[in-house]
Formats: sequence, structure tokens, C-alpha cells
Amino acid sequence: MTTSPETNEVKHNSAENRFQVEIESHLAVLEYKLDGSTIIFTHTGVPSALEGRGLGSKLVRAGLDYARAQGLSVVPLCSFVASYIQKKPEYQDLRKAE
Repeated sequence: MTTSPETNEVKHNSAENRFQVEIESHLAVLEYKLDGSTIIFTHTGVPSALEGRGLGSKLVRAGLDYARAQGLSVVPLCSFVASYIQKKPEYQDLRKAE
């Protein structure tokens, strides 16, 4: 039996204010709120069945790339997003000045 390879494609679900990846009926998400020209990342959730696949980082990268493309400043309320930005110099300019 052959299975199709997983694409792990991140989809922007703007109706639910989240970026998401669905694999094997599990849903990994990066949730956000929009406030004018600011995007506030509130939660990253990866089910235990999907851990270790780099999905959290993939979701955050997609969210930050979206923020850049839309000209949004980023407020990382989620500690995972904050840590990711801290480790990746190419995204530090997106962080909203406090």
C-alpha cells in the first residue's frame, strides 16, 4: 500500500484568524488577532501526535511572512513566536516597538 507524501502545507484560514496545517485528522494552528496595522500572535498549538515535525516553526514562519507581506507589525504574545523571532534575525524588524 502506498500513501501520498504529506505536504504539510500551511493554509491561512482568515475566517478563523489562524494559520493551520492538517495532517492525519490532526490540526496544528497559529492563532492571531488583528489590531489595525498590528498582528498579535496569541497561541501556537501542535497536537502531541504531530510534535517533532517542525510544524510549529513552519506555522510561525508562514505567519511572519504574511505579516511582512501585509506591512504589519508583530506582537508575539505567544512565547513560541517570541522565541522564534529572537532566534531569527531576519524577522526581528517585524516586532512592534514597545
